[in-house]
Amino acid sequence: MAKFKIITPSGASFTGPGAGYKLEMEALAPIDAEIVEIAAKTDEDFAKEGRDADALYAKGRRITKTIIDGLPKCKVIALGSVGVDSVDVAAATARGIPVTNVPDTFIEEVADHAMMLILATYRRLTTMDRMVRENRWAEGRPLLSQFPRLMGQTLGLIAFGHVARAVAVRARAFGVHILAYDPFVEELVMSQYGVEPVNLTELLQRSDIVSMHAPATPEAQHMLKEHHFRLMKPEALFISTGRGPTTHEPSLIKALKEGWIAAAGLDVFEQEPPDPNNPLLKMDNVILTPHAASASARFDPVRKRRVGQEIALVLNGRWPRSCVNPAVLEKSQLVRWQPYSMERGPGA
Repeated sequence: MAKFKIITPSGASFTGPGAGYKLEMEALAPIDAEIVEIAAKTDEDFAKEGRDADALYAKGRRITKTIIDGLPKCKVIALGSVGVDSVDVAAATARGIPVTNVPDTFIEEVADHAMMLILATYRRLTTMDRMVRENRWAEGRPLLSQFPRLMGQTLGLIAFGHVARAVAVRARAFGVHILAYDPFVEELVMSQYGVEPVNLTELLQRSDIVSMHAPATPEAQHMLKEHHFRLMKPEALFISTGRGPTTHEPSLIKALKEGWIAAAGLDVFEQEPPDPNNPLLKMDNVILTPHAASASARFDPVRKRRVGQEIALVLNGRWPRSCVNPAVLEKSQLVRWQPYSMERGPGA
């Protein structure tokens, strides 16, 4: 019998059921830990089966207060994602349980994807593709001739965490002026990236392209509503690679239908997968991808190893590298070991 028991929902993985835990176990095997899958459907049954667990590897289901309160021995809840909206962090904090994520493992991929959507939407890529396939060759140049070149346009970044900063670095090479709104980031940080700090209203009014990067926190739920889209330019584009619930989707749909904005490029939705009847799926002025911005050959191995490392650190009595509720660490018996400050959290 292993010294430590780590429970996880059965068959839940970014790479599909049966992917195994070889990479997580690189850090966990040396401390004599095992990963046990639980197939229980209800929260009560999940907690009952995992009652003796030392850690919870959260994936594939919501980790509710019922589950958290039903795990008396649990010392850490680990996520292999940036977002932590699938875990009741408040309930974990009340129990003194650190919740870890991986905020720095696939920043470049998401920034690349955001930039791809910006360019593809701005240059009407899918429309151009259809024109060629439908023998409408002569229509392409007149269509694009209606729009200014990208150089000199204004890009507005809502939230200025790691991904938005990486987007700013990429976008600057295209000669755009960059604005950013983030009340939690110092203006000096934005200035270091050549970004002009503004309030949300000014960003929406001035931007030709608005890129949404806000985290899925209760405060950011439906951060953008109908009146926000009405502030935008009719020729403006909306890009989102963060979290779907930060945008009130019916308002976005209305804005696109009624011409308050020109087009959108979306990797995230309020409901995922989206309902087959979602109007966004039938709009010619919208480019969609299936919440895949973080995906690359590097993605799954890195996040799995990181999950194993974070759990191993806590079970060995040390602070994790990235904790979204760091207040619990100071009150715990875990030992701080990092020689550097931890930039962490769902907005990082």
